[in-house]
Amino acid sequence: MDRKEAQNRARELVAKMTLEEKAGQLRYDAPAIERLGIPAYNWWNEALHGVARAGVATVFPQAIGMAAAFDKELMRQVGDAIATEGRAKYNTYREREDRDIYKGLTFWAPNVNIFRDPRWGRGHETYGEDPYLTGELGEAFVEGLQGEGEYMKAAACAKHYAVHSGPEALRHQFNARVSQKDLWETYLPAFEKLVRKAKVEAVMGAYNRTNDEPCCGSTTLIGDILRGRWGFEGHFVSDCWAIRDFHTQHMVTDTAEESAAMALQAGCDVNCGNTYLHLLKACEQGLISEEDITRAAERLFTTRFLLGMFDETPYDQIGYEKIECREHLALADRAAAESVVLLKNDGILPLRKEAVRSIAVIGPNADSRAALIGNYHGTSSRYITVLEGIQDYVGEEVKVHYSQGCHLFLEKVEGLASRPDRLSEAAAAAQHSDVVVLCLGLDESLEGEEGDTGNSYASGDKADLLLPAPQRELLETVVKEGKPVILINMTGSAMDLRYAQEHCAAVLQAWYPGARGGSTIARLLFGEISPSGKLPVTFYRDTEELPDFEDYSMKGRTYRYFTGTPLYPFGYGLTYGKMALEKVECAGMEAGRGETVRLSGNGAFTIAATVQNQGSCAAEEVIQIYIKALESEDAEPAPRLCGFARVSLKPGEEKRVEVPVDADAFTVVNEEGLRLVEGALFQISAGFGQPDDRTKALTGQEAVVFQVQLS
Repeated sequence: MDRKEAQNRARELVAKMTLEEKAGQLRYDAPAIERLGIPAYNWWNEALHGVARAGVATVFPQAIGMAAAFDKELMRQVGDAIATEGRAKYNTYREREDRDIYKGLTFWAPNVNIFRDPRWGRGHETYGEDPYLTGELGEAFVEGLQGEGEYMKAAACAKHYAVHSGPEALRHQFNARVSQKDLWETYLPAFEKLVRKAKVEAVMGAYNRTNDEPCCGSTTLIGDILRGRWGFEGHFVSDCWAIRDFHTQHMVTDTAEESAAMALQAGCDVNCGNTYLHLLKACEQGLISEEDITRAAERLFTTRFLLGMFDETPYDQIGYEKIECREHLALADRAAAESVVLLKNDGILPLRKEAVRSIAVIGPNADSRAALIGNYHGTSSRYITVLEGIQDYVGEEVKVHYSQGCHLFLEKVEGLASRPDRLSEAAAAAQHSDVVVLCLGLDESLEGEEGDTGNSYASGDKADLLLPAPQRELLETVVKEGKPVILINMTGSAMDLRYAQEHCAAVLQAWYPGARGGSTIARLLFGEISPSGKLPVTFYRDTEELPDFEDYSMKGRTYRYFTGTPLYPFGYGLTYGKMALEKVECAGMEAGRGETVRLSGNGAFTIAATVQNQGSCAAEEVIQIYIKALESEDAEPAPRLCGFARVSLKPGEEKRVEVPVDADAFTVVNEEGLRLVEGALFQISAGFGQPDDRTKALTGQEAVVFQVQLS
């Protein structure tokens, strides 16, 4: 069904409703209108990395982990799998007249906010710090979720629009002040791509204000940009209880009626919260008209018709057996394998079972289910922790010693014990083992959304980049035992890993790898899988290098504007293979180091890279293309990502991989927020990471850097 037909049917149906009925449909928990054959519908459902909060579903790695895969096709397949399970659940629940929250087809995902500061607790819900990577992965996820059939398979929602990334404790009254350059260069591009290219069906507003306007009532963001400039035709939803903040926190209105009117007139169609219960009074007071309510109701029913809720669709045949099916579990395993980033390896990895008689698996995240799943998760029928994964993998051949080592953040595990009550056990386990796998990090109780976590002192954000004090003590204690230590850091954000980089034999960033991620990590440790993830965020050395958390200027933030030396750069990650770029071509012309390639015009072009695996094991790599305008004062300080592609190679195998680059790569954004081409000379690099000194030092490889001259 095309949108025009859905709009016409929505218009005809809404015309039969009373004013009260129309206003009721603008609630997230829209009631039934039995006389018109309209069942109740709850708009609120979640699918950040799997269908969430409504029972069993495949739990994929957290979003930041999937971002580390740098794999658009993976994201498309994950989106499709989630939509399939969402349909299976919807069909099953509908048969039983269960129309509760989290059981509909409108999924409030993906989160395409920019992870501008590692202290933000919700950063692991995003695809990282880069606008291009975020847009590319978000576009693929939306396309997979919504499908290409006659009807939408599910409706995706781009959130949180816009300029939103903490602090969580202040979000209900915070005013994010941002320049036009930062707005259009960093904070809006992913939203624009999802609206214009992926045709995302919904957009959710943020809690905060942006340049003085509350985001869920912003005529600039919703009217001028989203619906005006970008031509968005879907529906807009408020973040939950965000409209109430207008008069209770932001103080831009005086009453609930004024807040409801402000949001509705700006273009917010459905209210997650209860402020739209005041719409009828607002109408009585002349703050809004019936036409305002009608327009929003028509948009919402357009979405419901596009989803086929009042028709028979092919998706009605998707059965309960598709939930957590073998195919989806295999996809989750693949996502976990591609997400893990190898940050350091002195040669200890991969482990060989025949060379290891005993392993110590230590740490508060070694046997933690919470550390597998992140936030906004579903329920798995089975969880495999890192400890369980290693035990299952080695069987009876290798002795596995386990110690929790310490509490995740408290000084002791047992209430009556003296601190630190698990430290001596951890030291003993290390002493009696050939190698130590140390699992540290956080979970959703220490980094997450305000109100949903146990991190009351920072409302879900991190105060700094340090691991909790008991874990730091555990790390130093285990290292002092003198055995090789493999650190597995399970967090959704960048941490200060300087001590580990200096003292551990290997360091892996495993993120929150999904419900059965421990099995994948074990296979990776023993070389059945070669790590291939790349960092979607910069790992800084500490917060002293960063601007104030509340400062939304991009100066000094992310790889594009950071002027210091990071611990681990954006785009960085090692493999077990030995990959080499043998040849690079730009628009069909060979481009060697230091050479200049001349192109006519500034349109899209293709980089072709010939890659060879010169190592002894199969491996995957990510080819990354970066560009910098050399004749523009408006260019970001560092070359920025403009293309990427995965390649899988057997030992000795060689492949030619084409990486498309959009015409937008040649543009810059000026201080007025205008995107344009400035100058004719550009630096382009092709490699397995950024063309920076730190990446070169860590990998021992140098990207192929050349110039492009436009004519």
